[in-house]
Amino acid sequence: MKIAGATLNQTPLDWKGNSENIIHALEEARKEQIDLICFPELSICGYGCEDMFLSNWLWKKCFDILIEKILPNTKNIACAVGLPVKHEDNLYNCVAFIQNGELLHIIPKQNLANDGVHYEPRWFTPWKYSQQSNIHWKGKDYLMGDYIIEFANYKIGFEICEDAWRVDRPACRFMEKEVNLILNPSASHFAIGKSIIRQELVISSSKQYKCTYIYANLLGNEAGRMIYDGEVMIAKEGTLILKNQLLSFHDFQICCWDTNDETKEAELYEARSNEEFQHAVALALFDYLRKSKSNGFVLSLSGGADSSTCAILVAEMVRLGLKELGLARFLEKIHKKEWLNEITKNQQPEQFITHKLLTTAYQSTKNSGHNTYESARKLAKEIGAVFYHWGIDDEVETYTKKIEQSLNRQLSWERDDIALQNIQARARSPIIWMLANINNALLITTSNRSEGDVGYTTMDGDTSGSIAPIAAIDKFFIIQWLKWAENTLNYKSLGYVNKLQPSAELRPKGENQTDETDLMPYQLLLSIEKLAIEEKLSPVEVYEKLKEITPHEERNLKEAIIKFFKLWARNQWKRERLAPSFHLDTFNVDPKTWCRFPILSSGFQEELSILEKWN
Repeated sequence: MKIAGATLNQTPLDWKGNSENIIHALEEARKEQIDLICFPELSICGYGCEDMFLSNWLWKKCFDILIEKILPNTKNIACAVGLPVKHEDNLYNCVAFIQNGELLHIIPKQNLANDGVHYEPRWFTPWKYSQQSNIHWKGKDYLMGDYIIEFANYKIGFEICEDAWRVDRPACRFMEKEVNLILNPSASHFAIGKSIIRQELVISSSKQYKCTYIYANLLGNEAGRMIYDGEVMIAKEGTLILKNQLLSFHDFQICCWDTNDETKEAELYEARSNEEFQHAVALALFDYLRKSKSNGFVLSLSGGADSSTCAILVAEMVRLGLKELGLARFLEKIHKKEWLNEITKNQQPEQFITHKLLTTAYQSTKNSGHNTYESARKLAKEIGAVFYHWGIDDEVETYTKKIEQSLNRQLSWERDDIALQNIQARARSPIIWMLANINNALLITTSNRSEGDVGYTTMDGDTSGSIAPIAAIDKFFIIQWLKWAENTLNYKSLGYVNKLQPSAELRPKGENQTDETDLMPYQLLLSIEKLAIEEKLSPVEVYEKLKEITPHEERNLKEAIIKFFKLWARNQWKRERLAPSFHLDTFNVDPKTWCRFPILSSGFQEELSILEKWN
C-alpha cells in the first residue's frame, strides 16, 4: 500500500479555491497510485472561518461540496477530509472518511482547543467518547461518531489536532481495539520551535501505541493572523519515516510512504529560529498579498532595525517564492502575469519584482540623523525597492503653530515632550497612507512586540498600517536577526543599521535619544515580558524570579518591573488598535488572538505597592 499525508494552503470561505486544491491533490495522489491520503483539519471551508461557523448555511455548503465535488474525485482512492457538521443542533469539527467515491464515516473531534490563539468551544461541541449516531442528508444516512475504520490491512483511528495533545486522548483507547494506523488531520499554528514538539509527539505516539501515525497540517497564512507550516509526518512504531519541507509556497504538498519499501528513517528536524522566522513571515506576506489582491507594499523606511527587518522580509518573500515556484507561477499567484513580458534579459527577476512590489520612503525631520538616511537608502537600493525621501518639518510646524495659537503659548520640550515627539510620527502617517492608497498597496507598520508591551509607539503614527508583520516578535530577537541576515543572507547594506543604536529620533539631536534609555535594556524587557505576560506572574513573583538571574541592581530591577507593569496596564487601548499581525512565537500581545486584558483596570496598584516594599 501507499499511504500519505497532504498539506493544503486554504482560505476561509473560498469554496472554489479550497475544493480545487483538494481535487488537484487527489489527482496527483492517484497518479502516484496512493491508496490512502489524509488532508488537514477543516480543509473544505478553512480553519479560520471564525463566527461564520455560527451560521446555519456554512456547514451545509461544506457538505454539498463534499458530496458533489470531492466524492466524484475519489475513485480508487481513500481519503480523510475535514469539515464542520451539525448534528442535533450542535456543530462538530469533523473528518469525513471517503473510499472509492463513497462517504463511509464522519468522525467528530472529541477535544477542542481553547487556549492561546484558539477558541474552538465558541463554535463547536466536543463529541463524546464511544458515542455513535448517523446524519441524514438529502435522502441518505451517513454514519457519524467515534468509529474505528477497517481499511485493507489497517484498523484506522482518528485524532484531530487537539485530540492528540490531551492526557486522556483517543489513542489511549485504540490499542484495545487493535488500531494500527492513526490519522491526525490538524490546523496547528506556527510558532518558532514548535515543529520539534510536534515531531516528538508523532514519534512517541507511534511507539507508545504500536502503530503507524500520519500527521497532516494546514499550510500558509490562511486567514490573516495565523501561519500554518504545512507539516506532514509519517512515523511507524517509534521511527520517523517521512517529513516534508515546511512553509512551502505551493498550494499543496503530498508526503507518501510505500509500506512495501524497507522502513527508512527520516532526518530529524532541528529548529533554527532565524530561518523559521525568515521563511514563516515571507510566506505569510506572500499569502496576505495575493489573498487580499493588493498591488504590493508601502513602507516608511526609517533606517532603523524594525523597518529594515520588514523591508528584508519582503525581499525574502520574493526570493524564496521565486526559488520554489519559478517566475511564471510566482507572478500568476500574485495576479501579475503581465509582468513576465516586462522583464528583460538584463534584469534580475528578484530586483525587478521587489521594485514593483515594495515602495519605501524616508520621511525626515530636523531631528533625523544622516546615518539612518544612509541606512535606509542603501538597503532600498540593495533589494531593489522604490525609495523616496522627503522632509516633514513643514507639516510638523503647521500642526504645532495651530496648537500654539489656540493655547496662546509656545510649546517646549521641557513641558510638551511627548506631544512634540508624537506629532512628528503622526505627521508621517497621512502622506505614507496617501502613497499606499495611490498604489492600492498594503501599508506595513513596523511595531514590534516589545513596543506593544509598553506602548512605546505613536498611535496613528508609526502604528498606522494594513499589516504589522513583526508585532508578535520581540526587539531583542529582531536585533540579532538583522546581524544574522547581514552575514548569512548576505544583505551587506544591513551593516549600516547594525551599527546604529535603536532610536526613535524624535527629540533634538543633542539629547542622543535611544530606545533603551527611554525604556530599559531590551533583554531585561524580554525577561520581564515572558514572566509577566506568558507565565502571568505577579510583579513580586517576577521580581523573585529575576533577582537571582539578572545582573541588575535590586533597585534598578524593581524600577524596571514597576515601569513595565504600569506601562502595560496603561497602554492596553493601543494594543486593541494595532494592525493585524502574524502569530510567530509561543505567545503574543494581540488581544484579538492571544492576550486579552482590560482596557481599564487598577493598573496593578496594590501589587506594585507590595513590590516597592518587598525585601
